[in-house]
Amino acid sequence: MSKILVLFIIIQFIHFFCTFKLYVKAGRKSWEALLPIYNAYILMQIINRPRWWVFLFFIPVINLILLPVVWVETIRSFGKNSLSDTLLVVFSFGFYIAYLNYNSDQLEYIVDRNIKPKHGIGETVSSLLFAVIVATFVHTYFIQPFTIPTSSLEKSLLVGDYLFVSKFHYGARIPMTTVALPMVHDSIPLLKKKSYIFDDEFSKKESSLLNLFQIPYMRLPGLQKIERNDIVVFNQPADTLLDMNNFNPDRNYYKPIDKKTNLVKRCVGISGDTLEVRNGYVFINGKLSKLSDRVRLQFSYTIKFKIQFSSYESATNLLKSYDITDGISYDPKTGDYFVQATEEAANKARENPYIESLVLRKEKKANRDFKIFPHAANYNWNVDFFGPIYIPEKGKTITINTDILPLYKRLITEYEGHQLVVKGHQIFIDGNLTTTYTFKQNYFWMMGDNRDNSRDSRYWGFVPFDHVVGKPVFIWFSWNTNGKGIHKIRWERMFTTVGGNGERVSYLGYFILALIIYTLYNKYKKRRLKFCK
Repeated sequence: MSKILVLFIIIQFIHFFCTFKLYVKAGRKSWEALLPIYNAYILMQIINRPRWWVFLFFIPVINLILLPVVWVETIRSFGKNSLSDTLLVVFSFGFYIAYLNYNSDQLEYIVDRNIKPKHGIGETVSSLLFAVIVATFVHTYFIQPFTIPTSSLEKSLLVGDYLFVSKFHYGARIPMTTVALPMVHDSIPLLKKKSYIFDDEFSKKESSLLNLFQIPYMRLPGLQKIERNDIVVFNQPADTLLDMNNFNPDRNYYKPIDKKTNLVKRCVGISGDTLEVRNGYVFINGKLSKLSDRVRLQFSYTIKFKIQFSSYESATNLLKSYDITDGISYDPKTGDYFVQATEEAANKARENPYIESLVLRKEKKANRDFKIFPHAANYNWNVDFFGPIYIPEKGKTITINTDILPLYKRLITEYEGHQLVVKGHQIFIDGNLTTTYTFKQNYFWMMGDNRDNSRDSRYWGFVPFDHVVGKPVFIWFSWNTNGKGIHKIRWERMFTTVGGNGERVSYLGYFILALIIYTLYNKYKKRRLKFCK
């Protein structure tokens, strides 16, 4: 925060030396260009813009969109309306104003300037910029659209579901990466280039000039806390690795939290829980986790056919008729073919005359999978038998030793920023010998409903609360990539809620009715105004 404060003060001095004569030219005092916040308030009066725009200057990302607008409005307030002037002020990052400031004797301030653009293109650009500002504000602090890219939550959320993710349920997170393109995530579509400016070498270079524009993690108050079995959108904690299938390294490069890959999983364990996976099922504090009746868990089944199919597509089409949609996979170790299915789907498929058998695949207890967290030799865990493991809660203190350190090392170093060194059986945190650790934030355990086809907390570990993006609340559109024609649209899923119990209910009809009423009302209103005139 001290670095941000220094940067803020520097910006105020730059603003003063670039504009103080223009303030005088507009009938104000030169010192008014120096006082923080107050100078922006006065500037809005000078350029004849709403005073509430000052508030926008303090909203990360949005302030970057607003700055060019204010630069252009400032020079136009002193008669500089040409296209060349506009391009100069934008491409000089506002420093063209400094040139005008020291040549202010040649300028004339336009009192009560007409802020409506003189040309159609100007009005179009103004409208687009305002639309971008509004959309960015809504996208960042209220609702963000999100697409389901993988089948890890099948059959709860399907590939091709388009969601509205609420930012305000758990509290909107203030953007940490402030120099970035609005309304895109970590890359620019088509160009496949970074959408943000940051020094992302292996070690975080806090002294880098670029990194001064990173702000600390902050979050607005939320309406509720994350509850067990909530579906949550979050940033992938391990998105600092070169190989996302190898979770052993602590870090290969640095990436800002809010620019890590977005994922959506089910929160099966909250802060303070002790979680264990037994035979693929989650137990919380020793009791089997209760799921809503909408949740349909999928597991892996070895499949054998009685006939030889002419093509892979023929076999998968047969399985799709039983709602087995993940396709057929091959296990090179055993030579078996396997599918992902719910128990209900597997029981129905066994009745098909072309299917010889469907056998549930399970790992044996204590059969260690080296890909599974915490990637330590003394933990013989796998996807079906895991834990027990304590999920850290903010403010709680635990005893640590070299036996349990693999569970919490990444948490202490990567997520909470401490230096940790092990010498023999002694643990040093920030140079101090310690046997306890107190957690700084809450952590959660995220898993997919498609239990054997999901990269989740079983692979990378805990999800810190500062990585949480929001809560999916609504499916506004659903596109079946395997469908044909009109069947590509899943009409029954459109305008349905994500959570809840019972069968999904589509509110599409209500939405269409409301849209018709709104359209008719607007037409009636316009005719009435025309008649009154």
